[in-house]
Amino acid sequence: MSTRIAFLKGHGTENDFVIVPDPENALDLTPAAVAALCDRRAGIGGDGVLHVVRSSAHPEARAMADEAEWFMDYRNGDGSIAEMCGNGTRVFARYLQHAGHVAEGDIAIATRAGVKTVHIAKDGDITVGMGSARLPEGDVTVSVGERSWPARNVNMGNPHAVAFVDDLAHAGTLFTPPPFSPADAYPEGVNVEFVVDRGPRHVAMRVHERGSGETRSCGTGACAVAVAAARRDGADPAATGTPVTYTVDLPGGSLVITERADGEIEMTGAAVIVAEGEIDAEWLENAVR
Repeated sequence: MSTRIAFLKGHGTENDFVIVPDPENALDLTPAAVAALCDRRAGIGGDGVLHVVRSSAHPEARAMADEAEWFMDYRNGDGSIAEMCGNGTRVFARYLQHAGHVAEGDIAIATRAGVKTVHIAKDGDITVGMGSARLPEGDVTVSVGERSWPARNVNMGNPHAVAFVDDLAHAGTLFTPPPFSPADAYPEGVNVEFVVDRGPRHVAMRVHERGSGETRSCGTGACAVAVAAARRDGADPAATGTPVTYTVDLPGGSLVITERADGEIEMTGAAVIVAEGEIDAEWLENAVR
């Protein structure tokens, strides 16, 4: 391993990430190494790691290499692997632009949830094609303390439970995963969103992200919330042929979510690179022992 490892730090609506460029997939980013990097006191700090790899160099992405040159090998802050991260995809695209790999306009990024289409606008906002939502059947309940709420099961390539509440404070601290039932609804855990109304097609949310705890923003969560709110409000673009757009306020900022008539969900928001530097490889090796 090189004695120095390049990194950058970025965020999308304050969902923050350690970015590790590794085009040839030469680094062994173990779960312990990822957790050390994301440690906010002893490491760099972040909700997750964006491992930047050429699709052709990663065994999970080679089949997508003809469609997308770059693969977002995303890891949660605890080191676990995630299928997809919406805010992370925007920050990943911003990094590719920052590094000179892509320019404004449309690009494709490979993820574990498939190839995502991304548009980098001249005004700086980035729109990610998030795919379509799946709405698994079955009742789900989430709880915090003595309170429980029915939740909408929404899958955005990763699982979400969306609960509409009277007050976001009812979500508690969100330090630990809110309990859910039935137990077999989410065998690999779930992201839980608590949602209140702010106005017509305007909601606010807090989220516990699986593997990261409460985060300032969650892109797939915002998409899941917009879909759940639309269905609650009687809007289904596939049935009406009319797109529906919601503004979703998160602790770190706002995202605009549009569900098109063909089912594709588009998420638009800012993405920022705030710093870059080098990781001491010896520190990283010692941190995971």
